[in-house]
Amino acid sequence: MDTAVGQVDPVGHERVCATGWGAYAPVTMPGSRKARAARRRKRRMARVDHDLSAAQWAALTAAWGGCAYCGASNTPLQRDCVLALSRGGRYTLGNIVPVCRSCNASKCNAEVTAWLRRKRLDERAFLLRHLEINAALARQFQGPAGQPSGPRTRR
Repeated sequence: MDTAVGQVDPVGHERVCATGWGAYAPVTMPGSRKARAARRRKRRMARVDHDLSAAQWAALTAAWGGCAYCGASNTPLQRDCVLALSRGGRYTLGNIVPVCRSCNASKCNAEVTAWLRRKRLDERAFLLRHLEINAALARQFQGPAGQPSGPRTRR
């Protein structure tokens, strides 16, 4: 029996290749909890203005020199919102910090100062450094007439 590419088996795997039985990839079912959460996140993300450019992200990672929370410098860095997206945050220069995977997963959508206290990290040092770096980068990325430069996706 030959199955066509794109066909879904009873377990929920989609056939992505016509040869071999190992050519299946998991598919998110339309009514699953994961699919509903993904649709909600997509709608929430579309409602707000995200204007962090690649140049701004590169400047942020260079300025911090590692994880903004724990200081790890030998790990790949991820973007973390100081004010979580689920709490109204956005991907903007003032709200994003580079963090290691461990800190990003641990913080989740917690409020940053409470999370820093719970993890026994230096809250005051983070907040002062965050303020200094944001002020320096805001001056660096100011456009004409004092307007921030960078792409705007929605108004």
